[in-house]
Amino acid sequence: MAIFLTGSTGYVGAHVASELLEHHGQSLNVLVRAKSEEEAQHRLWKSMQLHLDFDRFYDHLKHRISVFCGDLTGQRFGMEEKRYDALAESTDSIIHCAASLNRKSHKACFNVNLRGTLEMIQLARKIQDKHGLRRYSHVSTVAVAGERQDAVVTEDESVDWDRSDYDPYARTKKFTEYMVGNLLPDVQTTIFRPSIVLGDSRHGETTQFDMVQAFVFLASLPILPFRPNDRIDIVPVEYVSEAIAKIHVDPELKHSIYHLSSGTGSQTFQELTDAISRARNKSGPSFIPPLEKPFQGAINFFSRFRKSKIGYTATLMKVFVPYLLWNTVFDNGRVVEAMGRMPTKFSEYCYPLYQFSKDHDYKYKYIDWPAGTPAAAKAEGVTTAGGTGT
Repeated sequence: MAIFLTGSTGYVGAHVASELLEHHGQSLNVLVRAKSEEEAQHRLWKSMQLHLDFDRFYDHLKHRISVFCGDLTGQRFGMEEKRYDALAESTDSIIHCAASLNRKSHKACFNVNLRGTLEMIQLARKIQDKHGLRRYSHVSTVAVAGERQDAVVTEDESVDWDRSDYDPYARTKKFTEYMVGNLLPDVQTTIFRPSIVLGDSRHGETTQFDMVQAFVFLASLPILPFRPNDRIDIVPVEYVSEAIAKIHVDPELKHSIYHLSSGTGSQTFQELTDAISRARNKSGPSFIPPLEKPFQGAINFFSRFRKSKIGYTATLMKVFVPYLLWNTVFDNGRVVEAMGRMPTKFSEYCYPLYQFSKDHDYKYKYIDWPAGTPAAAKAEGVTTAGGTGT
């Protein structure tokens, strides 16, 4: 039996997949949006090469990974009924990590996050009825807490339906948590809420550069419209993925909701910008909070010119600035107890992250699938489920 993992070709999902394979000995069923077996396996290799060399990846692909081609939002994920049944029969738990993070598009967030979660819940119900589902883990976000200011938020106090949300992503994630809780009453469920996931504290390599660019841009400005002692909750990706994997496989949990965050250990803007500035051998910015509204106005103006460098940067900032104005952190006592340690502070690993990003021009140089290596399923006779993925 295997864990069914969605989002394995995404940043966090690939980290979770690697953690489950390498450190927990788990077998995985993974959903990959692809039109063919070969395309799916190549996409999976692209996402996993940050964690594994090709030989190690290929060995897992032959023996521990079953790839199911499909689309999260399609009925039965776009699979033929026989393949869908095979997925249900071979799955004993679920980690739903896939999501649309398009904070500017209601359409994308509602389509992927709501329809996709409904399809996942229907699969979970089918598995529960067939042979029982050990656990359904749902990756959400601390942003379900909505618009807050100067607060420390606990897991059980996060969702307030009368509170406004910052963006479509946060609102749809709040609804998906509600759906999971109400439509799977007889299944053990776990909700994971990561805060701002930025970099890997073990090394500088990353495939996600948007937030890095945003923070480097901020640290390069001579003036920032923030309060210097406001805190921002940043957590490294390996802490998030290790927590999801460890807690998901644990048969005895004390809680059903976990903030994957830095909590009260979150650092201030002053600490973060000083660390990034030191990494760049530059002086740090001055903080002038009254400039917040003019700053946001400038971002809105320049974001109209998306094809230019400044327009692209402004578009990034338009998405992330609301999250920088909270001065709100998310209590992480539960995950610290489960993990036995606090997450690494961003100031301790920002330099290698910045250096790698700068040296590679904020792009990851992917390694192609080795020539002459056949698809694992064809080469070894492993059955890979086909579907009508797009």
